[in-house]
Amino acid sequence: MPIGGQVELRLVKTVALVGMMGSGKTAVGRALAARLDVPFRDSDTEIVEAAQASIAEIFERDGEAFFRDREAEVIARLVRDEPVILSTGGGAFLAERNRHVISEAGLSVWLKADLELLWERVRHKETRPLLQTPDPKGTLTQIFNARQDIYALADVAVEAEPCLSIAEMADRVLATISGRTDVLKEVS
Repeated sequence: MPIGGQVELRLVKTVALVGMMGSGKTAVGRALAARLDVPFRDSDTEIVEAAQASIAEIFERDGEAFFRDREAEVIARLVRDEPVILSTGGGAFLAERNRHVISEAGLSVWLKADLELLWERVRHKETRPLLQTPDPKGTLTQIFNARQDIYALADVAVEAEPCLSIAEMADRVLATISGRTDVLKEVS
């Protein structure tokens, strides 16, 4: 992928996007994958396809522990396969086993969004099983507060802002990781 029309870069290590639900991992991940001309994978989508059930159905039928085990298996497989842009579920990075496998074979990028931006993005979605509570914003606030220190363990953090388009956010991520020669190599 040429940057500024001069240098083409090749992804040599999977970039795993981590962060809260609503931070833009899927949308930004798709845009970033297109910019780098590499596959995009979504760990939640991979689990849903394998289980032939929605995440909400898996949570209800099999429980969160079962889901988290499948999530860890999927992330380990995807991070160790060909380099891709990987969108992880909001809770994936909380598990030490996932942080370890991502750190070992890829690069974690935290899409860091503030609480109000996240709430604006998720408040009308019924596909968020953790927010199916009497006080979804209160629940989101609790989750947000509980996870910030763990997301801060990511290799790189990129600030999400409401004024940025998906393409602009992808550009911001690319600019942040472009100096990482362990992740992107110049192609001559």
